[in-house]
Amino acid sequence: MSSEQRGRPARGAVSAVLSVIGELLITVGLLLGLFVAYELWWTNVQADRQASHEGSALRQAWKAPAAAKPGALDTRGGIGFLHIPRFGKDWSVLIKRGTSTDVLNQGVAGYYTQPYPSAMPWDKKGNVTMAAHRDGHGAKFHQMAELRKGDKLVVETRDDWYVYTVANTKSPFSQYETGVIKPVPQWSGFTEPGRYITLTTCTPMYTSRYRMAVWGELTRIVPVNAQRTPPAELRQ
Repeated sequence: MSSEQRGRPARGAVSAVLSVIGELLITVGLLLGLFVAYELWWTNVQADRQASHEGSALRQAWKAPAAAKPGALDTRGGIGFLHIPRFGKDWSVLIKRGTSTDVLNQGVAGYYTQPYPSAMPWDKKGNVTMAAHRDGHGAKFHQMAELRKGDKLVVETRDDWYVYTVANTKSPFSQYETGVIKPVPQWSGFTEPGRYITLTTCTPMYTSRYRMAVWGELTRIVPVNAQRTPPAELRQ
């Protein structure tokens, strides 16, 4: 048997092994592609459906007779909706309690309960603080980097529209810098108690390594009328 003949089986075995490895790599690549599609697309679809259903339920609850009674505000289904004209004329997100993954994965903005509990919009002083995902699961704060000083943030509750004006932004900073959600938030430019709002999300895109924040100050309050006519900031 020639040396050439002796080498053929070895080369054949190597080719078979390389073929198997190649097929495995293709399979892994397909699985990773499906996972990315699931995380960045399908979770958005699911979260948007759930948030839309819960938002509709909250609006129906506001119409109930008990909702008209003083002190009868029920926040279990959410405290209201955040509207950001910069993100689109009809853009809004339901605001619910908590910032755990379970809450934010519902496609909502969650208000903080710790380490500094969020104020409510109707409180006479305090900082209304909330977070939402930037990618996947609704990605409600996907465009947050576009917000600029002077932009409007409108919180809609059962009884009032609260209009805030963006005063400052900061990105990136450590996720452990919790002072950004204090009643007088650090880096915001505010130096004394007032009526503020803070939005937070992850940065850079597709990671959760750092955080970014947007701060606003209450500009005016517009009582809700029978038609729930939005304030001018949402009709421009």
